[in-house]
Amino acid sequence: MTETATESPRTSEAAVTSEEYLRLDEKLLREGRETTRVAVLSGPALSIGVSQRENAPCVVRARRLGIPVVRRSTGGLGLSHGPGDLVWSLILPRSEPRVGNDFSRAYARLGAGVVRFLAETGVTAAWQPPRGPPCEHCLLAGRGDVLRVGDRALGGAAQHATREALLHHGVLPYRLEVSKLAELFDLSPVVVEGSLTGLERVTGGIPPGVLAQRLRTVLESERGVVPV
Repeated sequence: MTETATESPRTSEAAVTSEEYLRLDEKLLREGRETTRVAVLSGPALSIGVSQRENAPCVVRARRLGIPVVRRSTGGLGLSHGPGDLVWSLILPRSEPRVGNDFSRAYARLGAGVVRFLAETGVTAAWQPPRGPPCEHCLLAGRGDVLRVGDRALGGAAQHATREALLHHGVLPYRLEVSKLAELFDLSPVVVEGSLTGLERVTGGIPPGVLAQRLRTVLESERGVVPV
């Protein structure tokens, strides 16, 4: 299946750009107070990890295509964003029990709320190592875990730690834009179809704004819960 020409997914709440979302994450991390955030993205962008080169091939392709490029303060490689994508963040004091000494590998613990949100929406998912071919796409490259639904990666997460707090944030793409992803990351459409998916597909088209509110409710319910 390939994507068809359809209108951008409608949301039931104000959407933000990737740049706006990431810059506020950084501000909140500096403040260090426990915070839970969920938002819907308003438009396309390519976000790149803190150490990714400015002349990386996916960055060059994005600029040629007129796609805004924004740098995260967290790690990882490139991520393509589009209208309707869900982004979520946890800013946690280092003393918060969910952080722990192993926070850099704790995708399943810190992302448990996202798994529960999907389960309540009828989707079975789990944080597992990526299985895609070596490339610049963050959800396919072999760095950390990704959120998998069956054989396909749905989302991912990354981190930025200071002495006082941890930022753990992630993305759940809404629509699988096969041709755009293939061009940006030099992948065949067959690989994109077989390796990635989006919320629109796995939820049967539930609107992004509805999904964002459900995810926010689940993540906020986990505040103060001690992990086991």
